Amino acid sequence: MLKWFFMKIELISPAVEENAPVPNLALSILASLTPPDVRISYTDDLITPIDLNKGLKEVNLVGITVLTKTALRAYRIADAYRQKGIPVVLGGIHPTALPDEAKEHADAVVIGEAEETWLSLIEDIRRNDIKPFYRQENLIDPSNIPKPRREILPRKGYFPLDVVQVSRGCPYRCEFCSVRKFFGDSYRFRSVADVIEEVKGLSRRLIMFNDDNIIGNPSYFRELFTALTPLKKKWIGQASLHGLKDQKNIELLARSGCIGLLIGFESLSKSNINLSGKYQNDPNQYREIIEILHRYGITIWASFIFGFDEDDPAIFEETVRFCIEVKLFSAVFALLTPYPETVLYHRVKNEGRLYQDRWWLLENPNEVAPYFFPKKMNVETLREGWKRAWKDFYSISSITKRFQWNYPPTLINRLVYFPFQLVQRRFTRKKIIEGQRRYRGRLF
Repeated sequence: MLKWFFMKIELISPAVEENAPVPNLALSILASLTPPDVRISYTDDLITPIDLNKGLKEVNLVGITVLTKTALRAYRIADAYRQKGIPVVLGGIHPTALPDEAKEHADAVVIGEAEETWLSLIEDIRRNDIKPFYRQENLIDPSNIPKPRREILPRKGYFPLDVVQVSRGCPYRCEFCSVRKFFGDSYRFRSVADVIEEVKGLSRRLIMFNDDNIIGNPSYFRELFTALTPLKKKWIGQASLHGLKDQKNIELLARSGCIGLLIGFESLSKSNINLSGKYQNDPNQYREIIEILHRYGITIWASFIFGFDEDDPAIFEETVRFCIEVKLFSAVFALLTPYPETVLYHRVKNEGRLYQDRWWLLENPNEVAPYFFPKKMNVETLREGWKRAWKDFYSISSITKRFQWNYPPTLINRLVYFPFQLVQRRFTRKKIIEGQRRYRGRLF
């Protein structure tokens, strides 16, 4: 037992160039569950890029969290450590969807949530008896999720905010989303008292709730944000449009300190919305909801997707024109992507429209995207229209038109607006249009 007293585990968050510099809660939660006789080190590949040819840490175990977009980088890091004889465990959304693929690059794969299997894995490492796969029987009770060990995170390099998670899962069933594969069908919440206690202990005034949908359960979020209001914090998060259809909810968000929301509008076409299973969206209500959010000083980061079955070449100009007219602070234009084991993936594959399987292992996936054959345009038209949408939205003309002169003088609107737009304009030019993979621009 003595020789394991100084057991060392290295936790790694792999990076892709468009990652936002935000702390990873999954690994800091695992650190909280790690026995006190185990030393933890943590590397965020975005903040401190890992040199695979030298400088790999001498540890007893490496744990890597993997998203589909970071899979290639994660596998290369894992392979480098294994070549040095250091065991590697992979976990996260991508290994949960494709455990056999992940196992090709790891000694063990954690499938799904890890809170109840992490200690068993560490004990198996101590006994030199690591299993190929670890899967806990049930979804974790949120009351058993510990506070993250934030002290393991880098002190510099992130946005000046604290990240908090209050729920897991989402009540909706969008066919392109991979949340259900990882978190299951349930929608689970930490107690409001536990969340407020954690928030009170945070040093920064700005919080990011990293939940997939912070207002998915109306009664819960009303209790949470009523309790949050007296703390005088400012916060940002992700929200579905369904909870924003009631102006009273928006009033509560504003009172509690909400200054910005990432919202998945996805499409201006009701047919596309219905086909994707995102029934909570109604394009006829978009303008009204945006107007009310702006009136309450809440900035919008909007997400749109191109490539749905009803999209034709006119969709790009129509979407950008809408975004400019309603004066969106920011918009992210994505190509419809068949993430592994999603309903969308299996649908386009069964229809014979998936032409690039395992696209996540490509050196530059944007050069091949959208990975499937769209219905009302060819692949090249879709790809070039997507690039043009980014270019037009972050043009100087668009930036000027979208500035909200008549809305509340919020910090984001007055001080952050133009610097942010210029950074995004440069990101768009280098990463999207020119495809320069070494550009380190970041998408907020």
